Amino acid sequence: MTRLRIGSRGSQLALWQAHHISDLLRAQGHEIELEIIKTTGDKILDVALAKVGTKGMFTKEIEEALAEGRVDLAVHSLKDLPTELSPGFEIAAITQRENSQDVFCSTRYASIEALPREARVGTSSLRRQAQLKALRPDLEIHPLRGNVDTRLRKLVEGEYDAIILAAAGLNRLGKTDLVKQVIPRDIMCPAAGQGALGIEIRAGDTATRQLLAFLDDANARASTTCERALLNKLGGGCQVPIGAAAEVRQGRLHLDAIVASPDGTKILRESRDGDDPEKLGSEVGETLLQRGGDAILEEVYGSGIAVPQQP
Repeated sequence: MTRLRIGSRGSQLALWQAHHISDLLRAQGHEIELEIIKTTGDKILDVALAKVGTKGMFTKEIEEALAEGRVDLAVHSLKDLPTELSPGFEIAAITQRENSQDVFCSTRYASIEALPREARVGTSSLRRQAQLKALRPDLEIHPLRGNVDTRLRKLVEGEYDAIILAAAGLNRLGKTDLVKQVIPRDIMCPAAGQGALGIEIRAGDTATRQLLAFLDDANARASTTCERALLNKLGGGCQVPIGAAAEVRQGRLHLDAIVASPDGTKILRESRDGDDPEKLGSEVGETLLQRGGDAILEEVYGSGIAVPQQP
């Protein structure tokens, strides 16, 4: 039996994720301790993520605890982890993936299409905003921060006509009552890594890596590696209007990706199949850049929005 200390954020969803991994490790006979760590992203709640501009907002303090040996592993939503990890860390496992799609939540309306003109929709994601505006230019997009409960409460209290959230978080917490529409990927391309958990350890910690090997899911590893390679090629974090959805189809990887202007007036889409996750993601990223993605991203970076490497 090994004693393992897990570092996690303190939000309801982060704790669900940490407890989920704890249960799987305990079933293997390990003794688990949980340390809750407050990150920069947990402290700054009154500013849209895209305007904060801090690299590793949800991971920096947890990585510090790892580096200092206060914890042995960290459980993250993979989309929170920068595409290039800080030196001294590695992703030991990427767990079986939840649904990577976004969902439309509302108390009154059945779908995005059913919203009245100039309806108020809550999201702090430029990626979601861009794709909503492309479909419905009339919608009013307003910032939405806070944990899942806070966001749902604001919806119920009438601050918004609808909000857009990740299916994975709501499914994990069992809070799907207000989900009216699972948004098809061709309408709302998800964020790279959405729905997957990444287990981070100190680089070279072979013993811990071997203990966690059973958690690593081959399909989740391949699809998220591909998506993160695309994101890395485009130089963006999950708050840049970039979407990536990879999945294994009949033994091969299929990747759908988008780059969009925040106002939704320009959306570039690219789809391709391949066998090498890194190569496929990188090639699709390069194609998007050559087709005009570089100009779109330059516009985003130069618009006064401080874009973080990851949220």
